[in-house]
Amino acid sequence: MFNEKIVQSLSKSSMIRAMFEEGARLKKIHGEENVYDFSLGNPEVEPPKEVIDTLKKYVNSDETDLHKYMNNAGFPDVREKVATYMTKKSGVDISAENIIMVCGAAAGLNVVLKSLLNPGEEVIVLAPYFVEYLSYIDNASGKPVIVNTRKDTFEIDTAAVESAITKNTKAIILNSPNNPTGVIYSRENLEELREVLEKKENELGTNIFVISDEPYTSLVYDGEEVPEMLSIFEKSIVINSFSKSHALPGERIGYICASSRIPQVDTLMSVMTTLNRTLGFVNAPSLFQKVVADNLEVAVDIESYKKKRDLLYNHLTKIGFSIVKPQGTFYLFMKTPIEDDKEFCKVAAKYNILLVPGSGFGCPGYVRIAYCTDIGMIERSLQAFTKLAGEFDLLV
Repeated sequence: MFNEKIVQSLSKSSMIRAMFEEGARLKKIHGEENVYDFSLGNPEVEPPKEVIDTLKKYVNSDETDLHKYMNNAGFPDVREKVATYMTKKSGVDISAENIIMVCGAAAGLNVVLKSLLNPGEEVIVLAPYFVEYLSYIDNASGKPVIVNTRKDTFEIDTAAVESAITKNTKAIILNSPNNPTGVIYSRENLEELREVLEKKENELGTNIFVISDEPYTSLVYDGEEVPEMLSIFEKSIVINSFSKSHALPGERIGYICASSRIPQVDTLMSVMTTLNRTLGFVNAPSLFQKVVADNLEVAVDIESYKKKRDLLYNHLTKIGFSIVKPQGTFYLFMKTPIEDDKEFCKVAAKYNILLVPGSGFGCPGYVRIAYCTDIGMIERSLQAFTKLAGEFDLLV
């Protein structure tokens, strides 16, 4: 009666949302202050003051045509501002014609994948990965090819990527800083990947695009650098959103930036602009296009997230858990003391700790901890984590 493929996929629905719903159930039983919900990457902080002030300015302005249809790629002046910003960041000459404003990174990824993929073409996805990448590739009739990263560092295993490339490989998705690990792929690692991709393109006579999903590039700690994908990869397409950098996940606003070095980039932009409409997005929210374009250099307070990261990381490693220290994002990816990460999450729930199994990110044996939450909750959770560690004899 309904779409059978989607109905069958319901049983495999997002583990993140499932744990979030479990948290709501436990809060009713034990009280909100006694449940430690680390399941959802939903920023607890409010948008920067500059963003709020800009929103007020536009809402109260007499500017005409602010709420009307525009070109499906977005307002020309907004795209010009984003292009100038990306040129300055990357050192690659980007024009407004290389920019499409979209309804968040999810919309951007769907538009890009649908534009690039013919049925059956392959996209390399690095595990651990954001859980919805596989669905987006499927939406575009593509085939995901999962390649594991290095478990000691979660950096890209370039030899494994090379082995996975076939004549059907159309793209690779990069996400740095990475959700769920918080790892930033180093410039050296990315340059090694570039050499591999160029080698395989020459061998196979194909084009392999780099799709860079970048919602966390403003959430970086300890002076770390996030290498610019546009400067490293000739055939790169950057997708960014303001959900994390500006704490605006509910506003669904972001952009696609296609490198000017892509062969036939004008045709690609025309295809993506058409799909932005035909996939149902039409255009990105007009008001927030204006707001974010005036605040491209603004970001949320990184120090508050760093304080939370350090509090949790220092405590968890002290009591015996193993974690690769995140360089960015607001996640910890913790190794579980037993192989079954789902079972570990069940045990954690006995202490009202809600975590997301790593198997949902293509990396069993780990759990994701989203620390974009109230620091008071994090402080209250530490004793519960200590009890959890004791259950697995981690305490020394």
